[in-house]
Amino acid sequence: MPRLRYIGHATVEIELDGVRLLTDPLLRNRVAHLRRAAPVNVRALEQPDVVLISHAHHDHLDRPSLAFVSAARMLAPRGVAAALPGLHVEEIRAGDQVEVGPLVVRATHAEHEGGRPPRREGPALGFAILGSRRVFFAGDTDLFDAMDGLVPDLDLALLPIWGWGATLGRGKHMNPERAAEAVRRLRPKVVVPIHWGTYRPFHRSSRAQFLRLPAVAFDRAVKAAGIDTEVRVLEPGAVLDGW
Repeated sequence: MPRLRYIGHATVEIELDGVRLLTDPLLRNRVAHLRRAAPVNVRALEQPDVVLISHAHHDHLDRPSLAFVSAARMLAPRGVAAALPGLHVEEIRAGDQVEVGPLVVRATHAEHEGGRPPRREGPALGFAILGSRRVFFAGDTDLFDAMDGLVPDLDLALLPIWGWGATLGRGKHMNPERAAEAVRRLRPKVVVPIHWGTYRPFHRSSRAQFLRLPAVAFDRAVKAAGIDTEVRVLEPGAVLDGW
């Protein structure tokens, strides 16, 4: 049975056809001035077979977090391997397909900056995971034209709906309303919002409303658009089985 766990931010554990995948691991309970609203126990995590790294921003490519899964095979955009010496990194481009056991992982375009000065690692990617179910992990992206029907017969989409903490952040991101438009274009059976509700400034309460509001707004926007997709909002740490 397929299984998904939303660990938080853009980190999702996906179990499909006997393969365990982990997206953009950010596993620290404190990052700079930010703290996890709900701590994660990294010792309880199962080791993944493959790690998908969407781009080189610090909240998606976190070397201390990757140390916890250092034995895994890693798929990442071109230019990233040099920043991760000693790890099993395979660089890929949009359109490339890689076999992972019985699955095929296809890299897709993402409308987002891939690196930060002074580093200029390669472009941002999304990933289509194709097996007995079809899953799309968008990484970090804004809307783009080719999103319409990007992964035909899509079972599950993992879409970013916010940024860090209480703010959306700079650059190309989707807010809840734009993420609802992404749902219309992708047409998944189920969508799970990610990239929200995980980190808070240390002086803000773990019960602050801003942690919950993006998911509420996203669910409302999908319903208001009359989109025939099931929205499953998972709190960080929650599991979805059998999708």
